Amino acid sequence: MALENTSIVTISIDESYCSVFSNTQIPQTELGSALWLSEQQASLNFRYRSSPSGYESDWHVAGDPTLIIVCGGCLEIELRDGSQKRFSVGDKFIARDFSPSNATFDPLNHGHRARVIGEEEFSAVHIKLGKAPSSLREINLS
Repeated sequence: MALENTSIVTISIDESYCSVFSNTQIPQTELGSALWLSEQQASLNFRYRSSPSGYESDWHVAGDPTLIIVCGGCLEIELRDGSQKRFSVGDKFIARDFSPSNATFDPLNHGHRARVIGEEEFSAVHIKLGKAPSSLREINLS
């Protein structure tokens, strides 16, 4: 049984509490011909989301780590450093940036924002993976 990783784009934070793009590797085990499966992943709940064409959010952090699976449309995520990524039907990403309990969220320096690209409504499933940590010590920044 060979191991293979699947990679998921992740929005997390660095030592300055600034949101950054990274990748989360999830190991999968081969269970047979053309079947790879990860270990069970904990989750708390899920929600359906829809946003109309032209929607734009304010700067914010995810808070609780959330897996987003895009079902329709296109969403662009922008970070304070100017980097951007677009997510379309079938894409997935994890939003897990947060403000530690000992830090104040500064919308001029922290967080990310989202906007719907194109004429199609954006729809997704949000799966809450857990509760936000209270400090950087509780997470692996890599």
